[in-house]
Amino acid sequence: MFQAIALSALQQDFIGLDSRYPLADGRFTPRHYLDSAASTLALGCAQRLAQALLPHYANTHSQLHFSARIASHAFAWAHAQVLRFLNADPLEYTAFFAGSGCTAALNRLARGLAARRPERRIVLASLMEHHANDLPHRKHAWQIIHIPLSGTAPALGAIDLVALTDLLERHQRQVNYVAVSAASNVTGIMNPVHDIAALAHAHGAWVLVDASQAIAHAPLALSDTGAPQRTLDAVVFSGHKLYAPGSPGVAVVRRALLEGQEPDEVGGGMVDDVHRAGYEITDRFPDREEAGTPNILGAVQLGAVLHVLQRVGMAQIHAAEQALLADLLAGLTGLAGVQVYGNLDLKQCPRLGTVSFNLAGLEHGLVAAALNDYHNVAVRNGCFCAHPYVRELLKPELWALELDPDAEDAAVALKGWQGMVRASLGLYSTTEDIAALLAGISDLLARPAYYRAQYQPTADGHFVHRTFSAPAERLFDPDVELARILEDLPGLG
Repeated sequence: MFQAIALSALQQDFIGLDSRYPLADGRFTPRHYLDSAASTLALGCAQRLAQALLPHYANTHSQLHFSARIASHAFAWAHAQVLRFLNADPLEYTAFFAGSGCTAALNRLARGLAARRPERRIVLASLMEHHANDLPHRKHAWQIIHIPLSGTAPALGAIDLVALTDLLERHQRQVNYVAVSAASNVTGIMNPVHDIAALAHAHGAWVLVDASQAIAHAPLALSDTGAPQRTLDAVVFSGHKLYAPGSPGVAVVRRALLEGQEPDEVGGGMVDDVHRAGYEITDRFPDREEAGTPNILGAVQLGAVLHVLQRVGMAQIHAAEQALLADLLAGLTGLAGVQVYGNLDLKQCPRLGTVSFNLAGLEHGLVAAALNDYHNVAVRNGCFCAHPYVRELLKPELWALELDPDAEDAAVALKGWQGMVRASLGLYSTTEDIAALLAGISDLLARPAYYRAQYQPTADGHFVHRTFSAPAERLFDPDVELARILEDLPGLG
């Protein structure tokens, strides 16, 4: 099909691997980026392809001049890469780009699927969903029911298939579709999406999968066996979590779920004709779903990432990440005072490279701030736009807090404990990154009083260092950088 690419070569081709920052103790060190679940670094070769397209840049939807012809061809190529990556039949499925992440596509699908079968008024969504795959269904469905997870907090697992079966049987012919994430953005726990599809289809329900946290980390096909009942109906994901920051979100959808219904967005490019009395929507996919001028460069950059990942092999990428994940989990669970969330039995409950944890006696905001300021380890903290799931995982700990709800600072104090710290892996992550994280955690656990003394808590749950400051404009100021760039322009010196 195409020549393979060595994983080791690709792992070095990311922009930002050599970024360095000043620390509170006076050192100036390289960053350890462990925030890939929020957004990944950019794959260099994919960005270079987008740059190579720029000299030919023009709008699409024309073949009458060279540049427009090139742009249209490159944009169509990007769509083809999406379909190929998911092993989607282009006669049955279409791929379209929308927004700057999966949120726009999920809102459009929630509205469209609700309108297509208004008699089916219920949507089932898992308890672990990101807000992007929860709130649109709350808004557009008559009722959303959250599917329970297996296990008990803080060791919750994947979707409880017995509970899902019970919900489908209890609400016969009322469930329009099931909305699930392929993997949690909080714990990395994977859901058996093809098993879920088989259960849903047996009751006439569709399956919508948010693959944003999975598609860069493990193989995902629309069907794991080729059996129609195990085939997913719609898959969405975000390019900025797939080594292509600045690219659009993506939806791969059965054409039958879109045909015969006016697209959610209207405008240029999605019509065959417009006259004073009305307009005629085109039957062409994906044009009818992509009103307006598309993000051509971002789509091509994303298409390049998908093409390259296929040439490396997603099975190999997944295996390499699983080895790092095992090291990370072993290191965290081996430290007294660290609580790791979610079921830790990887055979019973497979995970991808996202792990959330807390340190005994230290607020999540304080931990994240100190890891950054003293160890240059970039992690995220909070509820990660998955508030119900995080609160469910934290429930035993929150119940155990001895806080006076009537105290003046009770809300601030509680906010400091209603969250977690999250470390997440990407293709570029190394054993050195994990070692730096574990060393930083060990240091915080060994000297909690010292670190607490260095920070001032704020009303919004953040922690600000009392003496050290590294504001964004000092590290990167657009005005300063642009002035430096303009100095190189002829006649502006």
